[in-house]
Amino acid sequence: MLLLYWLLITVMILGVIGAAVPALPGASLILVAIVIWGLVQGFSQIWIPLAVAIVVLLANLGIDFLAAYYGAKKAGASRWGQIGAIVGLLVGVFGLLPALPFGGPLLGLLIGPLLGAIVGELLYQRDLKRAFRAAIGIFVGTMVGNIIELLLAIVPVVVFLFTTWPQVYG
Repeated sequence: MLLLYWLLITVMILGVIGAAVPALPGASLILVAIVIWGLVQGFSQIWIPLAVAIVVLLANLGIDFLAAYYGAKKAGASRWGQIGAIVGLLVGVFGLLPALPFGGPLLGLLIGPLLGAIVGELLYQRDLKRAFRAAIGIFVGTMVGNIIELLLAIVPVVVFLFTTWPQVYG
């Protein structure tokens, strides 16, 4: 039982790292680890960490898009640049997945929105300087979003430890 507990905590720590690193599973790994513990020990003791993990997972799903959108808006990107960034994100992640299964999605997540915003702005205004400014805004917004996701991912792990530690060691 102790070995499983520490294995699941290790998975959760990998989930925290994954929350900060694009294209790696983050909050979903934490949720899966908590569910596994619930299946083994019973869900009556872990309903609070489970609920926190679900809320964090749902929040993280929206943060990626909202952070990129806010960064684009602050940098003065037009709707074309914002749409280009979202299309670039999707094409970058899923388009490079088959070509580069390990580095492809990560590379696509970083480069896709940048190139998409540049292309979108160039199609709309044909101003290279404004296109690059929009792309940088999207990149900065995405990085800020990753930091927020990292901080949020720590919360369910701490709640899980606080809730289960007395069960395991008490």
